[in-house]
Amino acid sequence: MAEYEACIMGLRAAIKRRIRTLEVYGDSALVIYQLKGEWETRDPKLINYRKVVLGLLEEFDDITFNYIPRDKNQMADALATLASMIKVNKEEEMRPIQMSIFEAPAHCCNIEEEEKDDNPWYQDILRYVRDRKYPEQATENNKRTLRRLACDYVFGWGHLVQKKKGRSTVEMC
Repeated sequence: MAEYEACIMGLRAAIKRRIRTLEVYGDSALVIYQLKGEWETRDPKLINYRKVVLGLLEEFDDITFNYIPRDKNQMADALATLASMIKVNKEEEMRPIQMSIFEAPAHCCNIEEEEKDDNPWYQDILRYVRDRKYPEQATENNKRTLRRLACDYVFGWGHLVQKKKGRSTVEMC
């Protein structure tokens, strides 16, 4: 019932925004396959939900339903987690969440852009752990970040050594 409720809410939101072509992705095999007509709807509690959805489908020029297994539905997990963390005032209209998908993690792009010198990536951490010195142009925020990163390292045996949480092994940089 909750899955049908969520589907109905999503369809009504799309209709309100005058969306005419829609792809629906869901991790409830029952709901998706019932709406695709591949499975019968036998549960009396779900029959009326299905009727409501079928009525809403008339508002679309083209609509498809796609099943995604729960373990592959990271977006739903992220949104469910986000929803559980916030309180919503029913009189207040929620603004949409803008999302972007990138091919690589942001820190990878940042490292490639900033690595212009011949120093290794850990140079600033090494200097701070060994000598307690910051880079020349470091802002207060940079210094705070460097101190936080440096907590995971020690200087020993002439190398920067990364502490492993819960393990006795070390990694040398």
